[in-house]
Amino acid sequence: MRPRLALVPGEPAGIGPELVVRAAQHDWEAQLVIHGDAASLHRAAGALRLPIALHRSGEMPTSSRSLELVEIPHPVAAAFGQPEPANAASVIESMTRAAQACLDGTCDGLVTGPVHKAAINQGGIAFTGTTGLLASLASCQVVMMLANPGMRVALQTVHIPLRAVADAITADALSSTLRIVDTALRHQFGIAAPVIAVLGLNPHAGENGHLGREELDIIEPALEHMRSEGLSLVGPLPADTAFLPGKLRGFDAVLAMYHDQGLPVLKHADFANAVNITLGLPYPRVAVDHGTALDLAGKGVADPSSLFAAIRTCTQFARHRMHA
Repeated sequence: MRPRLALVPGEPAGIGPELVVRAAQHDWEAQLVIHGDAASLHRAAGALRLPIALHRSGEMPTSSRSLELVEIPHPVAAAFGQPEPANAASVIESMTRAAQACLDGTCDGLVTGPVHKAAINQGGIAFTGTTGLLASLASCQVVMMLANPGMRVALQTVHIPLRAVADAITADALSSTLRIVDTALRHQFGIAAPVIAVLGLNPHAGENGHLGREELDIIEPALEHMRSEGLSLVGPLPADTAFLPGKLRGFDAVLAMYHDQGLPVLKHADFANAVNITLGLPYPRVAVDHGTALDLAGKGVADPSSLFAAIRTCTQFARHRMHA
């Protein structure tokens, strides 16, 4: 049986609807269930001069590539490249209903397109990101991981100012993150004995305390404690050499201390095929690794590779979970 994946196009003024239209031109090993606005998808299809067939839940498909639609209309028809704050509530509702479908078992996984945080906040909804929203709905702790065919990079801290990073790195926070990453590598990725590389915070991983004491006082003790629980951890490692190809081959994942320590390396290595994975949820969630690209919207030039990779990755996770 094919897994059912809830697919949320995201910001209607961005490239999300176009990417979904391009996905509709292919046959997938999963059944895609769109949670969103039909009108924005048809506008994107018109801009691309591509067909899209949609059928409501419970209706018979009109073609072999017809996508099931859970209709969540946007009140305003946003122009390409111009986010409309009046659509904030419907964008959030599309993500919330798709997540609930995964929580209640109606869908087996969630794939999300890019959203526009500023437009949602301007619409009167306090919003820091989809990952936080999904964690709140599931009442669980999560970890953000980006992955491409060459590496997996999890983040200890995510969207916080750089000056706040050091204070956010605590032994308890590190231990929680490492448990989530180790569990996901075992049960979601199917790696029996995962090895996780942990980066230091400071240059040269602190140089034995000469360039900062976070490694000596916080990171190393936390790693020793987690090793006593059976985790295979390497580090703390200097970030400037940890991503060398010879070293990466010995790791199943890398834990970076902050956003721009790990993600520029991953995106430089293979941006097109990178995806954003939320670890710790009770269902698989995979997102594109890019933003709304408002400057590209409606022009037919947006690269769908990340969405395609997200669909394939989420399908793999859902199949693994269904047969576990």
